[in-house]
Amino acid sequence: MVDFHQNGNITTLHNLRTRSTEDLTEELMRFAQTRKMSLILPCLYSEIETEAMPRIVSELSSVTYLHRVVIGLDRATEDEYRHAREFFRDLGQNHTILWNDSPRMKALGERLDSMGLAPSEQGKGKNVWSCIGYLLGCHDSAVVAVHDCDILTYTNDLLARLIYPVAKPTFPFEVAKGYYSRIGSGKLNGRVTRLLVSPLLIALKRVIGDRDYLDYLRSFRYPLSGEFAMRTGILADLRIPSDWGLEIGVLSEAWRNLAPGAVCQVEIADDYDHKHQTLSPEDAASGLNRMSTDICKAIFRKLATDGTVFNKNTFRTLKATYYRSALDLLEAYYCDARMNGLTVDRHAEEAAIELFAESLMRAGTSYLDNPHETPFIPTWNRIHSADPDFTRDLLAAAAEDEKEYQ
Repeated sequence: MVDFHQNGNITTLHNLRTRSTEDLTEELMRFAQTRKMSLILPCLYSEIETEAMPRIVSELSSVTYLHRVVIGLDRATEDEYRHAREFFRDLGQNHTILWNDSPRMKALGERLDSMGLAPSEQGKGKNVWSCIGYLLGCHDSAVVAVHDCDILTYTNDLLARLIYPVAKPTFPFEVAKGYYSRIGSGKLNGRVTRLLVSPLLIALKRVIGDRDYLDYLRSFRYPLSGEFAMRTGILADLRIPSDWGLEIGVLSEAWRNLAPGAVCQVEIADDYDHKHQTLSPEDAASGLNRMSTDICKAIFRKLATDGTVFNKNTFRTLKATYYRSALDLLEAYYCDARMNGLTVDRHAEEAAIELFAESLMRAGTSYLDNPHETPFIPTWNRIHSADPDFTRDLLAAAAEDEKEYQ
């Protein structure tokens, strides 16, 4: 997407195709001499068995500027953890695998639970949060990047472009959010961003009025991308959801903690494809059905903390306004796709919009029915205040797991 448009809310760093990956890497290596950079990989064991992970490991093995890689491993048995350790030996980087289902990690979770500080549920947010705690315990990284482990089109150029804005000392950015076009198999992808988040933000502005926060979210070209990088100074005070609202939660925390000039979005890939979630219309607890509900709740919670008052009538009106906005955007996406020789299944897209409208109402009902819910994982500053030895013990547990299960 070669352009240079800036919307005025946050900085957009484009890929103008005028600089090579080799040139970026050379400069990142110079930065790494004084600013150590780390990478977090939140990973399900099942992703190790996909075609994406071997490609990611192969590409990362040639990266020369990383100080360490922290792999958060979820849903793995003891034998699967052993296999994961063998699998990541090809990484060639200084790396640690946090086996989140190990007896030691579960004991640490029970310790947090006894203090009322445990994450409310398992998920990507909790995985990333645990990896952040590990990095904070290491006390040796200035910059950290996070990206998903199901990227079928992964190249190390993605990481270089993602981490560069926060690694360059003379840039003002504390947070960089990756973006890219979602095109694959001759069609438009990115259904949740196109058909839920974009029209929902339009509808919210119409129903509750202007909010700087809504303008901020609308500035991001792909707010649900799983790729972001941060300077580690902000990590200890990061409050993130443990569910599918992680990506919106991170952007919301950047909004809460930082000036707009400290946040940017950066184009990181020409071609991006990954594992596609099913719509799961029959099961509200899985697939895009659950994801869409979690995302809506994350947005509603953030607006509430800024003083927005919601009630049943608000959500009824919002659903109707969202539905009309989504259908209008669908027409725009259809024309864009057809002009570029891509296909759009209008029946499937409208079915997704109908499901997302129900998810919106489900999220609103959940919000109203659970006013005392504490949806965010406690910050690491709070964990350290309640249990100063916790991060030290987290590092020790990871080391002991690696030693015992060789």
